Amino acid sequence: MRMWAATVVLTSSWLLAGVMASISKPINATLAFNGNAMASSQSISQLSNTKAITVSKAEFGVLRVGLNGTSNFTPTTRILLSQGGKYGWRIQLKDYKGEVTWREVLRLPKRPETWATDDGENFSVSKDGIEAVTNRTESTSNGMIENFWTITPGDPGGNYTTQVYIDGRLIAAFEFEVISLRR
Repeated sequence: MRMWAATVVLTSSWLLAGVMASISKPINATLAFNGNAMASSQSISQLSNTKAITVSKAEFGVLRVGLNGTSNFTPTTRILLSQGGKYGWRIQLKDYKGEVTWREVLRLPKRPETWATDDGENFSVSKDGIEAVTNRTESTSNGMIENFWTITPGDPGGNYTTQVYIDGRLIAAFEFEVISLRR
C-alpha cells in the first residue's frame, strides 16, 4: 500500500510539474476582465497591442493651408508640381483610440535632388534613391492618421505610389501622378 501511495504521489508531482511548465510559457489569448478584477499594466499593454485595426476610409490628395492656419484637404490623384505644395494621405481607423505605429513606403519615378523630413523621424532612403520609408508612432483620439509631403525643387514629375502598413499588414495603397505645367 505504501509503495502504491508513493507511486501516486511521484506521478502526480511529475504531471503537476509538466502542467506548471506549460503554464509558464507565454500564450496568445484574448484577456477579459470583469468590473471587479485588477489588471497589471503589462496585461493592459499586451491587450492594447492585440487590438484589431480596421480601416473605415482611406484618401489621398492635396492639403492647402490657409493664411489663418486652417487646413483644407482635397481628394485627388493628380498633384501639381508646384514648390511648397503638399500632398499625402489620411486614413480613418474604425473605432480606434490610442497609440498606433505605421510605416509608409513612398516610391518616385526617379531620384529627386533631395530627401528630407520635418522632424527627423525614423526615415530611410533606398540605395537607388527612388524609395523612402517612414516609420512613425502617434497617438490618436479619433482614429485618424495622416502623412503629407511638401514639393521641393528637384522633385520629379511622373507616376508615384505610396503604401501604408500597420503591424506589417498593408492597410492602404495609392497611385498618383505629379504633373508639371511646363511641357
